[in-house]
Amino acid sequence: MVMEIDIRVPVGLPVVDTAEFIAGCEAAGFSGVGVHDHQHSGRDVYLTLALAAQRTSMLNLYPATTNPVTRHPGVLASLAHTLEEIAPGRVLLTVGPGYLAVGNIGRPSASVEQMRQAILSIRRLLRGELVTFNGTETRLRNVSEPPTPIFMTAAGPRMVELAGEVADGALMLVGLHPDSVSAARRMLQAGAERGNRDLSTFQTIYITPTTVDEDRAKARRWPQQWFRSDQPYLKYPSSSNLFWLRQAGIDLSDDFVPEEITDEQADTICDAFGLFGSPTECLERLRRAGSESRIEHVFVFPTHTQDGGYDMPQNEVDAFKDVIIPGLSVSPGSV
Repeated sequence: MVMEIDIRVPVGLPVVDTAEFIAGCEAAGFSGVGVHDHQHSGRDVYLTLALAAQRTSMLNLYPATTNPVTRHPGVLASLAHTLEEIAPGRVLLTVGPGYLAVGNIGRPSASVEQMRQAILSIRRLLRGELVTFNGTETRLRNVSEPPTPIFMTAAGPRMVELAGEVADGALMLVGLHPDSVSAARRMLQAGAERGNRDLSTFQTIYITPTTVDEDRAKARRWPQQWFRSDQPYLKYPSSSNLFWLRQAGIDLSDDFVPEEITDEQADTICDAFGLFGSPTECLERLRRAGSESRIEHVFVFPTHTQDGGYDMPQNEVDAFKDVIIPGLSVSPGSV
């Protein structure tokens, strides 16, 4: 099976231009595009995805990631169905606890229980069933068949377990290392057993931080640049990041100083967590992820720093179009 490759695209351009960029991702061979749901960008993800849907024919489209804090579960269900009408069979609803979007309105992220109830409510609404919110019954007057699949964005072990318990799939930030991937799969299974569910149709997409650069040393400075102590809006590395790194045998202390990571440590972290290097090196790392960790679907997350989070990932799109996606369709021994 050829690995599926999705990519994260920010709303870094006016929405019409972003939609055109997304159409270019389909032409480049990507399987899907996820667009972040950041209301503080001043550009709405669902309107952007609707425009992109009209410019594409095969590409899967989804928010990466929406949340039940800034958008009520009833609103999310309606948005998902609306996109489904525009692009039948090509929409995923990815729901996470909320990160930047939630922080920017001074609200806490959704708890595990809030996430559980939100996903269960959205699923019932998408099936046309009655749901009660604050003592009031409601349902969607229009629904799709089959309903839009609901994916959970999960970065920590409790959220991974919850995804196995209630979601149709997971968009997981656990790295590519075989040991961390195996640990995440065990947690998905534990959640499925708690929910008395069968994971045979469950889909998993692995969030994969990516820096494509011919200068390998420059690309692999990511831990020192991203795991920074002065990030004003996100705590990196988070306790979840550290958990998965430890599953991969990389034991960083809770109070370590990111800027003091050695080049050797950075190299190990990069190899465990994502794709860092030239296009050919990234291709080989993906091949290893397929053979060692049995990964079949990744979500390429172009790395960014505090000042460049909304830059369009043209460099990554070009590298995947020209080298990586074609390379994945060819057996290593045949070239």
